[in-house]
Amino acid sequence: MIARYLLIAHLMAGAWLAGPASARDQVVFGITLEPNSLDPTSAPAAAVGEVVHYNVLEGLVKIEENGSTTPLLAESWEISADARHYSFRLRRDVRFHDGQAFDAAAVKYSFERAKAPDSGNKSRTKLFDNIERIDTPDPHTVVLVLRHRDPHLLYRLGESPAVILHPASAERASTEPVGTGPFRLERWDKGHAITLVKWPGYRDAASVQLQRAVFRFVNSFVDSTELPPEVDVFFNFATKSVLRNRLNERYQVLTGGSSSKTLLALNNRHPPLDDLRVRQAISHAIDRAAVIHQVLEGRGDPIGSHYSPTEDGYLHLADRYPYDPVRARALLAEAGVEGRLRLKLSLPPTPYARDGGKVVAQQLAAAGIDVDIELVSWPDWLNGAFQGRFEMTLINHVEPLDYDIYTDPSYYFGYDNADFRALVEAHRNAVNPRQRNRLLADIQRKLADDAVNAWLYAPQVSTVARKGLEGLWVNYPIYVHDLAALRWR
Repeated sequence: MIARYLLIAHLMAGAWLAGPASARDQVVFGITLEPNSLDPTSAPAAAVGEVVHYNVLEGLVKIEENGSTTPLLAESWEISADARHYSFRLRRDVRFHDGQAFDAAAVKYSFERAKAPDSGNKSRTKLFDNIERIDTPDPHTVVLVLRHRDPHLLYRLGESPAVILHPASAERASTEPVGTGPFRLERWDKGHAITLVKWPGYRDAASVQLQRAVFRFVNSFVDSTELPPEVDVFFNFATKSVLRNRLNERYQVLTGGSSSKTLLALNNRHPPLDDLRVRQAISHAIDRAAVIHQVLEGRGDPIGSHYSPTEDGYLHLADRYPYDPVRARALLAEAGVEGRLRLKLSLPPTPYARDGGKVVAQQLAAAGIDVDIELVSWPDWLNGAFQGRFEMTLINHVEPLDYDIYTDPSYYFGYDNADFRALVEAHRNAVNPRQRNRLLADIQRKLADDAVNAWLYAPQVSTVARKGLEGLWVNYPIYVHDLAALRWR
């Protein structure tokens, strides 16, 4: 399989590369999943933001590698004393790729579009539903009036679902995004690659060294020390043998932290997973340390709730359900399960899911739970499991501070708990920092106590990069590739 993959990669390279891999004005990324859209305001997959965020489409705020927020399309902002009015002063030197000026009207249009009930925006509940009113007193000022305080508002505005779309072409953004970023879409070769090219009209075009960036979709497992020579960066794709090859003359391995949470997601609507004792049994049946060792070679931290150790206010709950197959069997018996329980595990085409799914299935079997593994494509996962049509799935949630997803009963987990929603609402409205921290801890405990999912680990991000490429992030508070910061030495 590897030899076949390498041959295909070599043959296809000429179809979209402007020059040899050694060219100093381009970069080729190898990414695992092909986006199903190029509009992060209406598509949930993190792969969308990997390609277009900061590069083609920009937001008011930028999240830096260290997690801080800095101005982007907004040059500054002011926050009212009650933290419910945010006034953003917009940059005046910004234009869309078609030459039209960026202004407050574009922000208002984009945010109102995201607020629509049918928008598909994954931040609608946690961000846009909280915006009571959008005022534009002049073309360069936007005022957001919130329904309630949100200590994470600036951070949320820096995520990809909050990018600003061109009002005249927003409905075509899934395939023809028109933004304000330093690159524009050249072409999308479905099933193969997406090519971006530098936009000469960018406000700071002189500082952008790259002329071209190619995002190639690598669906095969690269389990060889011989990497395809045309690819400069393998993002979060480093398999065991690649990671061992740290002295390769062409590549280096960058290992950092992220806000990711990898979990065995459970359909809380589906019997018998609607029984707390069954979900608790599944959590007790999993040896997280063994999963991390076998799948990641130890490059991850065990977690017990939907929160990453890199995020402020993290509470260590990995010991809430210690590995205990005997306890797991007892809980299944208490839930009325007779004999062995059989469940289906749907696995998307990512190395962590396919490798991790095998390990988890073996562990569950030892506790009396037989697993039927279903291998699905990424589009099938999005149209199946992500729509709530699944029993179990192994998936990595990369968005930071996204515990709010559990307030939506229609979300694919099917978790519907009024007490949890009340905790999140109280956290939103808390004024005292100590009170907010206490409520954030209660939020994490509530998810763990209800065993909504079986959380596994927060993975380290391992990126294999060609030596000489500078500006790559090592840590990923959000999954983006800031192409304007890259340069060859």
